[in-house]
Formats: sequence, structure tokens, C-alpha cells
Amino acid sequence: MLYADSCYLGKYYLAEPGSDEVRRTFHGQEVMCLELGRVELVAAFHRNLRRGTITSATFLALFNQFEHDDQAGLWTWLPLTHDLLNQALLVYRELPPSVFLRAFDAMHLVAASHAHAKEIYSNDRHLLAAARRFGLRGINVIASR
Repeated sequence: MLYADSCYLGKYYLAEPGSDEVRRTFHGQEVMCLELGRVELVAAFHRNLRRGTITSATFLALFNQFEHDDQAGLWTWLPLTHDLLNQALLVYRELPPSVFLRAFDAMHLVAASHAHAKEIYSNDRHLLAAARRFGLRGINVIASR
């Protein structure tokens, strides 16, 4: 089972640079993500709608496809618990000021670590740079772009 953040889930659905690599990586794998990623993913669909890179019809098709895939069990969602929130909160107490880490990225890293993942898949450079602090290897399968 591999852990992917919502950036990679978005590339699974949206036709973007790196989408083919992400789809190949996910093929035949069980993919897990913090359930917060569900909202982040749909927000990415909506961001593309707002920017005009997709139409309303495409947005609805993506939304419906995601709902279908979700109900079919394509994704494994890790629950957002009070314990995970506290763990993410405590990360910042020890985090050096030189490390840039967004709150949602901290949540993904804590969730992946808590789920005993060895790696986290993303193309977010800040998340990937912080991964080792959580005992994770950050992997970007589209890094060569």
C-alpha cells in the first residue's frame, strides 16, 4: 500500500503534466490518503473550474467519477482523528524555523507515518523536503519534468 497526498490524487483525475506517471504508479496498488484529501481533491477540481482550465461539465464529470471511484473502494481513506491532529500540532514544537511545512502537509506526513508507510508520494517540494523528519522517504515520480 502506498500513501499519496492530494496533489497526486489530483493528477490521477486531471490531465496535467505528470498525470501519466502518477496513473502508472497507482496502477495495481492500494493507495491510501488522509480523508482530508477528499476535500482537497474536490477543491482542486473547483480551482480548475474557477481558473477556466475545465468546464462546468468537466467539473461535474470529475466530481461524479471521484464519487464513483470512492464508493467502489479505489482509495483507502485514513481517518482524521484527534490523536493525528495533536501529533501534527506537536511537530511544530520541534520543527526548526528553516523548515517550511504547511498545516495540511503536516497532517499528511503524520498520517502516513502513523499508518506505517515507508514512503509518501507527492510533487509538493516542501512536503517532500520534510518527509524524512517523519521517517518517510519522499518520492516524486514526475521529478524529471
